[in-house]
Amino acid sequence: MSQRQVLQVFEQYQKARTQFVQTVADLASRPNNTETLQNAGVMSFLRPLLLDAVPTIQQTAALALGRLANYNEDLAEAVVKGDILPQLVHSMAEQNRFHKKAAAFVLRAVAKHSPELAQAVVDCGALDALVVSLEEFDPGVKEDAAWAIGYIARHNAQLSQAVVDAGVVPLLVLCIQEPEIALKRVAASALSDIAKHSPELAQTVVDTGAIAHLAQMSLNPDAKLKRQVFLALSQIAKHSVDVAEMVVEAEIFPAALVCLKDPDEFVRKNVATLIQEITKHTPELSQIIVNMGGVAAVIDYLGDAKGNVRLPGIMMLGYVAAHSEIVAMAVIESKGVPQLSICLEEEQDDHLKAATAWAFGQIGRHTPEHAQAVAVANVFPKLLKLYLDTESSEDLQVKAKTALESIFQKCTYLPALEPLLYEAPSNILEHVICQFSKVLPHDSKARRLFVTSGGLKKVQEIKAEPGSAIQEYINAINSCYPEEIVRLMNIYANNKQHHDKMFLH
Repeated sequence: MSQRQVLQVFEQYQKARTQFVQTVADLASRPNNTETLQNAGVMSFLRPLLLDAVPTIQQTAALALGRLANYNEDLAEAVVKGDILPQLVHSMAEQNRFHKKAAAFVLRAVAKHSPELAQAVVDCGALDALVVSLEEFDPGVKEDAAWAIGYIARHNAQLSQAVVDAGVVPLLVLCIQEPEIALKRVAASALSDIAKHSPELAQTVVDTGAIAHLAQMSLNPDAKLKRQVFLALSQIAKHSVDVAEMVVEAEIFPAALVCLKDPDEFVRKNVATLIQEITKHTPELSQIIVNMGGVAAVIDYLGDAKGNVRLPGIMMLGYVAAHSEIVAMAVIESKGVPQLSICLEEEQDDHLKAATAWAFGQIGRHTPEHAQAVAVANVFPKLLKLYLDTESSEDLQVKAKTALESIFQKCTYLPALEPLLYEAPSNILEHVICQFSKVLPHDSKARRLFVTSGGLKKVQEIKAEPGSAIQEYINAINSCYPEEIVRLMNIYANNKQHHDKMFLH
């Protein structure tokens, strides 16, 4: 055979390998092919191609593996069990930028599924290789490395600590200062994934100066970048008063409030979450946000939003109101109660209704004025209905009951309480009767109205145990009236009960 014929054999073999790996990569891009490929033993065919003498074949093999591992946990586990990861990590130190990007894609695709698979990625020495990639000149290599790091860190504090110990955080902060928007997005997301787990991890991010750089990007026109920036700031701010104050001092407000009207739903939600995480800490931080117009902006946000994106806004109003009667009154004056009432009516998910019920409790529990603001919005019947509804979750029932009880303790607006005499179960009724027993002795007009409305007669119909708290409240109410009026109301009540029994028979 001539030299040309010998070389032709190798050329044909290379073409066959190239065609095979490109076809597999293409098939792997469609989820419906993954099971067939797995059953055909695709992993064992791709593994040797990662060491192929031809760089493009190596890269395409890595791309195919990444696509397969990305789809489901079983395929990702197959990559781990096939001892493919150490091979990939080793090759990242030697190969070109295309291979490094493909290898980082595989690491990300494996790590994303579970803490155990992410730990397997760490155990094979991937973090050191990813740190080297973060120091590369090519922004695409940095982006894929940052992406993989974020997928490792997001699972738990232990994995995040491993990422921090590898020296990643300062490099990610450098990445958010690069001009490429895609790199900024992924680096901000990775910082968020690290900071979210604990105050210590958040402090590590803060100590590298990340807050100032994130704050500078908060007004960038790119919606996907703003999503990640506000999410990262909220994951930092949630942990302590000190870091929340640092976020506020970075002067992202009041400009960030404008983003509550951003066209992108996730930008709006993440800004609302940031405000929620800041206001929950102290009355002082809440007051800062209130003074900047934050309450009115969040109430407008709730009016424009639907579904789960409302949750951080609802929680923010509850946190603000919880701190003091002054900031709770700011929520009332900004028309927060009617908007929360709309949320309670419109939303179907119990966790949103529970959050809204909790927020009402925080607003109404301070003074009679606060309680009346909730009462006149016709909130009591709605909360009572949610409490009595057997379809409501346990959490919703508890929060509705707690809200009612805490508002009742301050409520002196009797027109809102009187309908509950006819509808409330005994455990709620006790709190209602208690308020009447407090208010009626000191309000002659309310005493007259209580007779003419039929309220006093209804009280006589209540069957209470002698010596019980509710009986004591009834006695206190009756003592406000002449004996003959109480006797007459008792006669009416007894006649009604006798008539009801005859009707039932």
